[in-house]
Amino acid sequence: MSVQKIGVETHLNLVCRLVKERYFEDAENLLVLVPKIETFRCLFAVVASFFENHNVPSKFSSKIFNLLLKALSDNRKFQEVLEIFMYMRLNAIEINERTCTVHLIKLLKCDQIALALVFFYQMVESGIQVSVFSLTVLVDGLCKNGEIKKARELVEEMLSKGVKPNIITCNTLVDSCAKRWNFEEMEKVLALMKRENVDLNAETCKFLVDGFLSSGKIDDAERLILEMYVKGFKEDIHLYNLMIKGYCRLGNTERALSLFRQMIEKDICPNVDTYSVLVKGLCDVGQVSSVKELVDKMVGQGVELDGTMFDILIDCYFKAGMIEEAVNVVALMEKRGFIADMSVYELIIDGLLKLDRTEEAISWLTPLIKRGVSRQRLAAILLVDRLRNSASEKLVRKHKEKENSFDTSFYSDTISLWLGKQHEDAHSAEMMNISEVENEYIMVNAA
Repeated sequence: MSVQKIGVETHLNLVCRLVKERYFEDAENLLVLVPKIETFRCLFAVVASFFENHNVPSKFSSKIFNLLLKALSDNRKFQEVLEIFMYMRLNAIEINERTCTVHLIKLLKCDQIALALVFFYQMVESGIQVSVFSLTVLVDGLCKNGEIKKARELVEEMLSKGVKPNIITCNTLVDSCAKRWNFEEMEKVLALMKRENVDLNAETCKFLVDGFLSSGKIDDAERLILEMYVKGFKEDIHLYNLMIKGYCRLGNTERALSLFRQMIEKDICPNVDTYSVLVKGLCDVGQVSSVKELVDKMVGQGVELDGTMFDILIDCYFKAGMIEEAVNVVALMEKRGFIADMSVYELIIDGLLKLDRTEEAISWLTPLIKRGVSRQRLAAILLVDRLRNSASEKLVRKHKEKENSFDTSFYSDTISLWLGKQHEDAHSAEMMNISEVENEYIMVNAA
């Protein structure tokens, strides 16, 4: 007897003992090692021979073969799994349907769609009582791979074998159809549900409404929602948010606002998602006054602005040229603990300079410097030249008017901080330009 055979028999003897004592997890862990002892041409034949020679009871051999199937599946030895499955089928060894389902899930996670289909049909042909759960697992895998028609046809086929789809199976198909706007297949799925008396639930309707709205089928969405209410489905905020989003996407903010008011009347409290969708929709069509009114109402109702909402508002006000409002939002944003992107500060500085509000623009330079913005990035937004020219002209003008009220302390501090952080670039052209502004201020005041 070879060393390898002794090694395998030792392992299998121990596995049998563990199974008898119902230490199934330990038995499975040990079974993983069996294929590693020696690369056998037919591993399952060696295991089968051991059971036959040692008169292992069928209930134990069935358990061990199922454990071995699972162990090989976990180690992605998919071909070996199929071979063991076929051996068990041919030798009337009981196959556990749950173990097969776990293997199906493993195949789908590894994108082995074709092999999963082959294995599923082997399960069906073997006479295993295939559950609707196993069917749904494969339907989900096919749908995620874009094979909706094949998934629906599989469901139809399994009906003839006594496996009826449940609402989860059908919702998987409906959701996939809705996301891909495959309304031809959707109609067939809905017809299947009606024929098999699988009633639509709230989830089904949400998937359908989302699909209709995202594809611009607003009338179909409204008709479906009306049917839902007639059937007694509860009105909820999710559906309202979907409808508002759909109308905003089409630019119909009047209808979106009407739905918003309808929510309030029905005591359905809008959440931050409701406001975010509606505010963005209003911003997209330039209804800035309505945006301000809506945000005030939102804050008044105690709904906190989140990062997404801040970004939407800042973008909206900048596009409308409302720099003051944008500045206020950024200040509120930072007060709430949110950090604005550096590009926002650049836009504020640029906007303030265009309005000849140089002192305020300089004050917004400090946050950029504290966050480590590079000299190259500042130069790229033409900040240095604009500050130099604006500050120089203003200093000369104020000197001529003999006004001493020009407060440059924050400007000097900012320049000093910048020069301190960029001392290694002190001789660069941009730094020289800053020094010129500083020197000019000193000369003007000295005069």
